[in-house]
Amino acid sequence: MDFKKNPDGLIPAVIQDKTTLRVLMVGYMNQEALEKTRKEGKVTFYSRTRKCLWTKGETSGNFLTVHSILEDCDRDTLLIKAVPAGPVCHTGSTSCFQSAESEGFIRLLKDIIAKRKAERPEGSYTVKLMDKGVNKIAQKVGEEAVESVIEAIACNDQRLVYEVSDLIYHLLVLLEYKNIPLEAIEEELYRRHHRED
Repeated sequence: MDFKKNPDGLIPAVIQDKTTLRVLMVGYMNQEALEKTRKEGKVTFYSRTRKCLWTKGETSGNFLTVHSILEDCDRDTLLIKAVPAGPVCHTGSTSCFQSAESEGFIRLLKDIIAKRKAERPEGSYTVKLMDKGVNKIAQKVGEEAVESVIEAIACNDQRLVYEVSDLIYHLLVLLEYKNIPLEAIEEELYRRHHRED
């Protein structure tokens, strides 16, 4: 990292939720803060007001556990993907940036489905569906796809949102049952997009 680019020796660090990909906050790091972050696995910043290091969550318990650290092309900004232990903003919000709390929920739902598959809680619809196997899950995907088409043709947007939500949920269950990560779908869509360019 090029800490000498700025006179104060600080670089911005953008913190992104590893699961939802939502931007949570931006802080500043000096070389010592980055080294501590890498060593301890918890995001540590340099406080410009207090003139010292501070680990996010050291008073609240809402730590940011590091998943990955990426440098930008100029080596003067970091993107840190992290797992938050609770609200990130001092206001109690998930993010310091004002956006819908539901942003990124599809990825969170993917993780919830994986957790249901692993832990198998009693009474879970997801577990019951998975117990019935791929044929039943695929049938549900087909049913929800047809219902989505019907509502789209009928121009019933409210019902379309409802049915597409069912469709996406059942697609996520199908992918989890088949052990296909959502990232594989993103990679395929990305490949197709760049093939067309």
